[in-house]
Amino acid sequence: MKADQYSQRVLPVDAVYADEGDEGGLDLGQTVAAIRRKAFLILGITATITAAAVFKALTDTPIYQSSMEILARPVSVETEVVSSNPDSLSRRREEQQPTQQPVLTETQLKVLQSPGIITPVVEELQSQYPGMTYGDFVSSLGISVDAKDILVVSYQHPDRELVRTALDAISEAYLEYSLKERQADIRVGLEFIESQLNPLQEQVNEQQQRLQVLRQENNLIDPESKGGELSGQTSTFTSQQLETQLELRQARSLYAELEGELAQSAEAGASSALTQNARYQRLLDLILDVNSQMAQGSALFRENSREMQVLADQRESLYPLLRQEGQRVLEQVASQIRELETRSQALERSIGNINSRIDELSEVSRQYTDIQRELQIATDNLNLFLSQREALRIDAAQEEIPWEVLTPPGEPSPVSASVTRNAALGIVLGLLIGIGTALLLDKLSDFLYTPKQIKDVTKLPILGVIPYYEELEDSASTANVIARSLQMSQGAISNGNGHRPLDPAFVEAFRSLWTNIRLLNPDAPVRSLVIGSAVPNSGKSTVAIFLARAAATMGQRVLLVDTDLRRPSLHGHLGVNNTRGLTDLISASVTPYQAIQRLSKEDYLFVLTAGSAPPDPPKFFASRRMQSLMEEFHKTFDLVIYDTPPLVGYADALLLTARADGMVLVSRLGKLKRSQLEQALEDLKVAGVSVLGAVANGSKDRVSTPYPPAYAPQEVVGEILEPSHPGQQN
Repeated sequence: MKADQYSQRVLPVDAVYADEGDEGGLDLGQTVAAIRRKAFLILGITATITAAAVFKALTDTPIYQSSMEILARPVSVETEVVSSNPDSLSRRREEQQPTQQPVLTETQLKVLQSPGIITPVVEELQSQYPGMTYGDFVSSLGISVDAKDILVVSYQHPDRELVRTALDAISEAYLEYSLKERQADIRVGLEFIESQLNPLQEQVNEQQQRLQVLRQENNLIDPESKGGELSGQTSTFTSQQLETQLELRQARSLYAELEGELAQSAEAGASSALTQNARYQRLLDLILDVNSQMAQGSALFRENSREMQVLADQRESLYPLLRQEGQRVLEQVASQIRELETRSQALERSIGNINSRIDELSEVSRQYTDIQRELQIATDNLNLFLSQREALRIDAAQEEIPWEVLTPPGEPSPVSASVTRNAALGIVLGLLIGIGTALLLDKLSDFLYTPKQIKDVTKLPILGVIPYYEELEDSASTANVIARSLQMSQGAISNGNGHRPLDPAFVEAFRSLWTNIRLLNPDAPVRSLVIGSAVPNSGKSTVAIFLARAAATMGQRVLLVDTDLRRPSLHGHLGVNNTRGLTDLISASVTPYQAIQRLSKEDYLFVLTAGSAPPDPPKFFASRRMQSLMEEFHKTFDLVIYDTPPLVGYADALLLTARADGMVLVSRLGKLKRSQLEQALEDLKVAGVSVLGAVANGSKDRVSTPYPPAYAPQEVVGEILEPSHPGQQN
């Protein structure tokens, strides 16, 4: 059968599904497994550290320690009264150090251990203890804070008397330091404030003088009110200017209209200026009346008659008067235009003057604002310093109270660690270091120990997890286990043979493996598959044998083919001869019926051994004869399983997988390195062959079988198939 006939029934390497339940984070199972693998290392480190801790406890000299408590913020009636003043030093200290914050800061703790305070104490102790130094004293001195404002001071030393004397001396030094610190704060504060008052007063006077001069020079009290007044005037004049310009445009339009009418006709009267002039209208009415009389007289008199001549003379005498009146109206309109132009110019000058004053006022306003701001700052600073001076005078007037010794130094007691406590601490520390070292070494190791690690590297589905079976560690034991497996029916052997039954979990693992392979694609079941591994000694031959056995016991006609022509092993495991095998079949020296052997009478399980070793195995697998044989096997048997050489370094498995339904990749847990598996996966990806999934072999996580095995006797058969048909039962 050709390779493309299987392409619809397999999962390609780049199409496998990932673990949907894996969300990252700490894998507790892998951590526990790593700890179990490195148990001896962890126990060794723990024992070493514990022994060192016990030895130290036994050899250390006793060390005595005592402590005392000092209240760093004494409370009295005077301090409560002064604290009510918001500007007092005590009140400001409370505001700077809220109740939820500690009174003693890290900086103050460092000051308490500084040479300025500790050196006088050391010099005092040197009279009794000449070898005392500042470094020795500070290294034995412990300072901590309890309940925010309680200073806990401890001292430890092998000399009991030195402990008591040192604590008495340090308590006096700390009380003296607290008193000096409070007095120094008040004294320095008063000196600073007194030095700043005169310059501040001078600044206030200077700014007041500048403000007065600015008001006098510009004749104003407040630039904002003056600016509002000028803005109001500007708005009024602007409104008047707009009205004047509107009237001017109307007058000019009227003048042009009137001038045009008077130039066209002596009897013009359509203009609004002419219609509103009563005298002009009367003259126009007289002309119209004369014209009417002449029209009536033309019907009675001749045109050159005396009556008609009188009317014509009368009309001609009215025209000069009408034109004269029209010119007078025109002059009135022109005079109105001149008045409006004069008014508009006056308003324009007024607006310009006001704008100039506004511009000048803006500069004055900026200076006024600057002076006011500087005056306000200077006044606020002056008031603040005056208030602080009064508050400091109140603080200085009260009686200064230093810190208070709340709990005096107790009797020095030994604090050297006991053997029991050191041993317990050594065990805990040793376990932590041992576990950390074990996890680090396991992380740096390149070996794969769990099915999850196999899955993370391959990104392939785990088709089966084969439990660890101690009897499969050597070849002789492996052959014995396989022989017992061939005698089994439903996962057990006969009690009468005197053999120990196979592990039910081991047998069930291969049944689950075969079931998972069958369910990969129910519509197109797997008919041929290659059992491969990245490196030798992965247990692929054992997996191939037991997988074939599981499929045969479930009613499948199975052919197991040993294609590892470099190191054939199936015949040794199965206890059959290798005189005729695959190489003889490819060279056509024998027929399939002569080369294929049946292993069990009860099951349809057949085997084709490797045969004689060829000089060039890949050439055999790439031949057309091999392709033809694989197609014939596929037609004859329900399932054909090929046991192949390792992937790394050999191309045999890749050539066979290209013509099979796919490969099952076997990985031996704890024996396979990540780099080796990645190299094998890279070879599979380059070759473009199909991989059905992975099998994790040698898992030490035991899985219990929910039912007991049944026993049924069978016998091992290593017979040559009859020439009739390899699928027929003898």
